[in-house]
Amino acid sequence: MPRRRHRYQLVHVGWSNKRRVYGCVLHLDIKKEKIWIQHDGTEGGIADELTSRGVPKQDIVLAFHSPFKRQFTEFAVG
Repeated sequence: MPRRRHRYQLVHVGWSNKRRVYGCVLHLDIKKEKIWIQHDGTEGGIADELTSRGVPKQDIVLAFHSPFKRQFTEFAVG
């Protein structure tokens, strides 16, 4: 039986001038009922988009920041 890991990525893939293009735009994990933002390459910021749609800030972890730095944000530490 496959295990669900609750990992989500948005990537861009393709070709540009005969070169392969691949890059992660967004990487989110769901762990212990919190949204862990591992990478955010969006223009507006996915954390702000989530909060504007009703997700409480205490349910969002900016995992791309070190655990020490997270305590100084308005989001969850972990």
